[in-house]
Parts: sequence; C-alpha cells; structure tokens
Amino acid sequence: MGIDISQFRAVYFEESFEGLETMERGLLALGEAEPDDELVNEIFRAAHSIKGGAGTYGFDDVARLTHVVETLLDEYRAHVREVDRAGLDILLAAVDCLRGLFSAARDGESGTPGDFDDVLGAVARLLGAADDRPDAPAVASEPARSGVDSGWRVRFAPAAHLFRTGNDPLRIMRCLRELGATTVTVDDSALPAWDAFDPESCYAAWEIRVAGEATRDEVAETFEWVCDDAEIAIDRLESAMPDAAGASPVVVPPPSGARAGSPRAAGGDSGSIRVNIEKVDELINMVGELVITQSMLSQIGQSFDESMLGRLRDGLAQLDRNTRELQESVMRVRMVPMSFAFGRLPRVVHDVSSRLDKQVELDVAGEQTELDKTVMERLHDPLVHIVRNSLDHGLETPAERRAAGKPETGRIRLNAFHHGDSIVIEIQDDGRGLDLARIVAKCRERGLIAADEDLAPERAAEMIFAPGFSTAEHVTEVSGRGVGMDVVKRNIDELGGSISVDSTAGAGTTISIRLPLTLAILDGQTVRIGVERYILPLNSIIETIQVQDSMVEDVAGRGEVFKLRERYLRILRLADVFGVSGSADEISKGLLVVVEAGGDRIGLFVDELLAQQQIVIKSLETNYRKVDGVSGATILGDGRVALILDVAGLIRVANAGRRERLGSREVAPVA
Repeated sequence: MGIDISQFRAVYFEESFEGLETMERGLLALGEAEPDDELVNEIFRAAHSIKGGAGTYGFDDVARLTHVVETLLDEYRAHVREVDRAGLDILLAAVDCLRGLFSAARDGESGTPGDFDDVLGAVARLLGAADDRPDAPAVASEPARSGVDSGWRVRFAPAAHLFRTGNDPLRIMRCLRELGATTVTVDDSALPAWDAFDPESCYAAWEIRVAGEATRDEVAETFEWVCDDAEIAIDRLESAMPDAAGASPVVVPPPSGARAGSPRAAGGDSGSIRVNIEKVDELINMVGELVITQSMLSQIGQSFDESMLGRLRDGLAQLDRNTRELQESVMRVRMVPMSFAFGRLPRVVHDVSSRLDKQVELDVAGEQTELDKTVMERLHDPLVHIVRNSLDHGLETPAERRAAGKPETGRIRLNAFHHGDSIVIEIQDDGRGLDLARIVAKCRERGLIAADEDLAPERAAEMIFAPGFSTAEHVTEVSGRGVGMDVVKRNIDELGGSISVDSTAGAGTTISIRLPLTLAILDGQTVRIGVERYILPLNSIIETIQVQDSMVEDVAGRGEVFKLRERYLRILRLADVFGVSGSADEISKGLLVVVEAGGDRIGLFVDELLAQQQIVIKSLETNYRKVDGVSGATILGDGRVALILDVAGLIRVANAGRRERLGSREVAPVA
C-alpha cells in the first residue's frame, strides 16, 4: 500500500521556513564578521535539508535554486571562493525567492515568483565567473560526460552514532554500484579491543572508487541523508581526467552538534508551536493532580453526609488550586521567546541601511523573554515600522555623525523585559532625536492642531503617531507618506497595549511598547449597568471616584465633562452606549471609572463595581461581528455572558462626536 506523502508537507514547510531563517541569519552574520567555517557549514546544512525535501515532495523549482545555492556555499566551505558582499547579497535574494516559492506552494498557488529566473541566473553567472578564472580549481565545476573511462574516489568516514540514526553504509554502497563499477576498501584501524566493542557504534571507514560517467552530484546525492553524520570527501580519480589532477577535494566535516534550523518559526502566522519538553512534563503533572482531586471528590459524592463537609471544602479548594495551576501551565505552552519577532529585524536593518547608505549596528537583548504567540505574530509589523523610521529619520548619515562628534556607525538597540503582568519592548537609537519645533510646525501646517495651539514637549513627541503625520520632505521607498506610525499605534492599541516615546535632541530616541503577556486571559473588573454585567480590563483602570452633581458640567457641543486635578475629562454613560435600562440616571447615584488607553483618558459612568477576576476571552467577531467598544465576551461563574469592553474603542466613540448604534439605542454625541 502506497503512502500519501502530502500529509507531511505542512511539517516540511515549517522546517523549510526555519531553515531559511537559519540561512538568512547566518548570511547576515557572515557580512558583519570574519568568515567562520562553522557558520558557513550551518548555512550549507540548512540549504541541503531544504533541497533534499524538495526532491521528495516534487518542488522542482526549489530543488533547482537550492542546487546552485548549495554549489556556491560549497565553494565557500572549500575556500575556493572568498566570502564577499556581492555573493552574500545574491544569496539573500535567493533566500527571499525560496521563501516566496514555499509561501505560494503552501497556499496552493501555481507558478513561480517573478524574480525566480533573475535570481537563478545571478547565482549561475556568479558560479560561471568563477569557472572562467585561469587559476580556478576544478572542484566546483560539473564534469562533462565523455567517452573516456572516468570515475570518482570517495572517502566515507561515518560518525560513531551513524547506526543509531537508522542509516546503513551497505545500502549506500549498493546505490553507488548503480552508478558504475565500484571498488571498496575498508579502513578498520579504529576498531577497539573486543571488551570495549559497542555493537551499536560504527568504527569502520571506507574508500570507495566509482568508475564510469556518473557526475559528482549523482555521487554526492547518494550520501545526502548522512552528510551531517559523516566525514565525506569526493574527488576525481587521477587517471580519469589528467587535466584535473591535483584538484582539491570537497570535504563535508562531521557535525558539531548544531542542527539546521532554529527554535523560531518564520513562515508568517503558523498553526503550530514548538514546545519545550519541560513545559509538556509540567502540563502532564498538573493533569495527574487534577485526576487525583477528581477521584477524591467522586468518592465523597458517592457517600456524602454532613460529617464530610470539611473534606468537601478542602477538595473544592484543591480543585480550585489545580485548575488555576493547569490554566497557568497551558498558558505557558503558548509563550514563545521574543527571538520570534526580533529575528527578522537584522534583515530589515541590512536592506534599509544599504539603501540609505548608512552604517548601522543592531544590538539585541532580551531575546528569551517570552510572550504569547498570538501577540507575537501581530507585533512584527509595528516593530518593522519603528525600526525603519529609526533608520530613516533617527540615524544620521556617516558625514552628519562625524560633524556631530559621533562614531560613523549608528546604533539601534532592541530590548524586551517583563514588568509586572506586562512585557515592555524598547527600540532605542543614538541618532538626532526628535525635532519638537519642527513637529509642531508640521502639525499646524497639516491642520492637526490649531494655528495658535501650543503643545507640551510630551504631547509634541506623541504627535508622530497622528494619522497622516510625517516630517519627510520627499516620499521615498522607506518613508514619507505618513501611514506608518499611526498604524503602529492602532495595532498596539488593538493588542491592549500602549506606546510612548522619549527623545533627547542630538542624543537619540527611545520608543517603549507595553503589552499584555497574553490575549487569551486578562484580569478584569466586573461592573454593573442596570441588570447587565460588563468587564473592564484591570490594567486600563486608573481610579474610581464618586462624583457629585455639582462637579459635572454640560458643555455645549462637548457633552458632560468633569474636572479631575486640573484636567477636564469627558463622561461616557455606558447605559446610553449599550441601550441598557434600569440604570442610575443621576451621577451621584453611580460611579465614574477613569480609564486610559493610548494616552487618552475618559470617565465611564457605571452603577456599581462588582468582583475582580481572571477572564477567559471569547471572540465576539468570530461568532457575531465586530462591535466598536467591545473586544470580546466571557462566561461568568453563574453561567451568564458578559461583554468585555474595549477601552480604546470607547474613547474613539467618545472623541468622534458621532451618533452610532451599539446595541439597541443610539449613542449621543459626547465630544
């Protein structure tokens, strides 16, 4: 019965995207430091693994491109060619092209990317240029088939653990016999004494001569699945091609323990997570504890009487503890390191700095800080926007930095760390800083503020997040359209986070992003409005106050406002927003909950504060539709459904000054 290998494609795609990330990271590292043989070997192994799977699954274009990429990397490994910027740029373009091929195949699209032929031709031309050199060794060139007797000498020295990987040297030699007459000489010099012999270890090595017209690639493919577990040298038989005598053999070194790929998934939003085995063990232990508690409660239930009431209370308390610990363990499974997001930014810095002709050093810290995978996947675009802006607007050109007494190479630092129940991500540069006077002038020019309005320094800095704002004089590929930083702020707001900016003229800018650790569970404050219950995220609440009627003013065209420590805040009556009856009408009979999102504050009028509790978020948009001011729903302990309020959305409703139906009644203008 045949095996349907299509079921394994998803795993191959995921591993290939990881391999491409490994290649990209390694190529960028090669361009920044002295060539490192182990780094080249790591890149080669990643390309080799991709090529092997491409042949298995019938991805011919992937196999064609990785073949020439592998040949070029082979020259780097054999020191036939020096690592240079031109070659690295071509290999990076090949990585992008391969990523496009895999994305198209994963999504069921046919055809090849438009740049496929260009990239394939660029690698081939680079290899061809090497072959035209008079002193170029013959190792990398493909020998033409001819009528003369030809062949290859192979030195095959497996690692001791070869048998434990499921590989058999005899099968490899049988495959070689299909390519031509084969002569095998065994090297048993490494055999130990009988009492030290391990039957599961391989001690032998072989020299194999393959006669005939087989190409080097055909011979190398025979060893494709053991190249990471053996030392392999392939060179021409001296008698076969006299003009190639003395050609340097190509050596595949034994593995150093590093495997191709990395713990980061990088094919866009993937449907799987790689989980540390310790987290799985912890989860299994928690389930075991839960089963024990369930068994105890079951026994109490079978023969319950009043004397067992104490045991029942203890059992329920234990069940509560186990459930909370299980919940925390499950949430930790969803946590992935920040390297998922940070790992893509070196390529952005490399490409943009090259385009802008700037010298930039990227410093990364806190890569192992963990964040919920759902949050992480939606964080990538905001980070790219911020880093590109730092490169374009923040960092000066080398000439400008010299004139300012700074090193020619600018620095961008990424850092992530936990702070309470949130994660803070900082993007810092040592550039020119924000020109606050110019920002204010641009805001007046674009009508974002009144002509006579003055902004405090903190408020002026925050204007870079205003829609349509840009200080660029000309629109370029990198920036200038004013559609970047406002998108960043909106995306961060949607994640329930906040963003702030701190800048010093001439010294640089730091942008800080604060995000919840997970979007699946939040700490919430239950509030009552009439007969309904709603949930406010606890981290959005500043304070709760009881307001007297005399403290509230009704401003024409602006609705109700009240003064809180020299600052006027709008009042939004949630009963009017959601059309809830039975609510208190007089301000003095309810409470004002002061909430904040994105630097804006507002007072939400509610009837009563109830309990604080952890809330499991259920998507409202998936089952119904998107509603402004509502981020989701949850099920309370008594079985009732409560809406989770989106503070940023409610502030937008209040500030928009428009009439909108959210439920069964209209929202009166409040701004």
